[in-house]
Amino acid sequence: MENKYLHEVAITAIIFKDGKYLITRRSANKKRFPGMWTVPGGKLETDDYINLPKDTTDYWYNVLEKVLRREVKEEVGIDITNIVYVTSLATVHKDGNPSLVISCLADYLSGEVTLKKDEADEFRWVTLAEAKTYELIDGIYDELVMAENQRKGTKTEWQRA
Repeated sequence: MENKYLHEVAITAIIFKDGKYLITRRSANKKRFPGMWTVPGGKLETDDYINLPKDTTDYWYNVLEKVLRREVKEEVGIDITNIVYVTSLATVHKDGNPSLVISCLADYLSGEVTLKKDEADEFRWVTLAEAKTYELIDGIYDELVMAENQRKGTKTEWQRA
């Protein structure tokens, strides 16, 4: 890797509504994890903040929250609120690109799920028990367990559920 400080940054939302979590199946045309189930999210782009006025002399704040709201709206057509941190993960993809993914829990706010077809081709609102029966990207179920625990007041670090 030429620049050890350069990472693709992504953020995902474990969205909670009426006792269930939203999962989506990645479209077959996706380069990474096609046809597998996951939670909505996407990549941070410099355009997400670079053209906005700074919140302080030097910084933009709430950048990840804005990215997550945008990505969720684009991918599944709904609005979210109460975004809180759950965990993070890092990987180096087969193409050699390193990624940092920040996983958050959010509450459903409004809207009807409408999928962006090049991103996802199916969705389900599932309980934790139901989620286990889907072909989830490895680690997602464990994140759902963390989110469930966090909703009940217990904050934990990631571990295999």
